[in-house]
Amino acid sequence: MRDYAGKRIVIGITGATGVVYGIELLKQLSRNKDVETHLIISDSGKRNITLETDLTVREVESMAHTVYSNDDLGAPPASGSFLTSGMIVAPCTIKTLSGIANSYSDNLLVRSADVTLKEKRKLVLMVRETPLHRGHLNLMGMAADMGAHILPPIPSFYNHPKTIEDIIHQTIGKVFDYFEIEHNLFNRWGESK
Repeated sequence: MRDYAGKRIVIGITGATGVVYGIELLKQLSRNKDVETHLIISDSGKRNITLETDLTVREVESMAHTVYSNDDLGAPPASGSFLTSGMIVAPCTIKTLSGIANSYSDNLLVRSADVTLKEKRKLVLMVRETPLHRGHLNLMGMAADMGAHILPPIPSFYNHPKTIEDIIHQTIGKVFDYFEIEHNLFNRWGESK
């Protein structure tokens, strides 16, 4: 990448429950000097930050290198010429999934995901909904067919999690593995506790 020597990753936080996944991604990545984060939070995502955490939106935004308004379709992540390693939507609402799967870019978050796909960069969608009906599954299939990596936050228990943070770290670690970001957030299968 010409402008940045490390990884540049766009993070989207939408209004599904589980904003802690996006926040923990930001927190962990802010400690990595080789990763530059660019954050977009939907209005519903902002509301869920205040409902589900003790943090303010401003505190979450302060964890990112750069923050964009979801209404700003002229922001750098809306263009393929803005070089990134990819994008993570954590959590991803069904509405956002639908926008991505149907290339309906009516906000910066969905447009950035669309750009990520058209440029053949990594896109992780942490779809957060249950139960799933056929329409949800079809949308995930459509997004996957276009190149998205569907990674719902489903916990593993082989590593004997003791806290909610352990469960979150296991999922975040899977995202980091996909982006080839070194971490020690969980014990891998076959590793000692």
